[in-house]
Amino acid sequence: MRSKHALSSMGSGLLTIVVIVLATSVLLSLILRFTSVSQQGISPFIIVGSVIAFFIGGLIAGGKGGERGWLLGVGTACMYIILLFLIQYLGYRVSMNAEQLLYHGGYGLVCILGSIIGVNLKGESHREA
Repeated sequence: MRSKHALSSMGSGLLTIVVIVLATSVLLSLILRFTSVSQQGISPFIIVGSVIAFFIGGLIAGGKGGERGWLLGVGTACMYIILLFLIQYLGYRVSMNAEQLLYHGGYGLVCILGSIIGVNLKGESHREA
């Protein structure tokens, strides 16, 4: 796999994750604003939305990459985690804590799983019978 193609695939996965996370954030903030749901009550939905975003992002990265899905998943998850770290540290002067690192480790595993499945789904459509 060419590195340019791999970066393009990981970029597509990263963009997908960012778009889904932003859309989920807007939806959940509207729910918080216009209903009586508390922030503690909505936190499981935040985690589920993040897991879905990472899985779909990995699926897109693996489908576009076509091979080495685990590597594409690792790269996509690392790109997102680095982006979040830069925003959090440079923007708010707050470093990541152990709890966040555990969440991001789990999200990374979900992204790897999604990219492996994405490679295999793409592979099935191009195989000859």
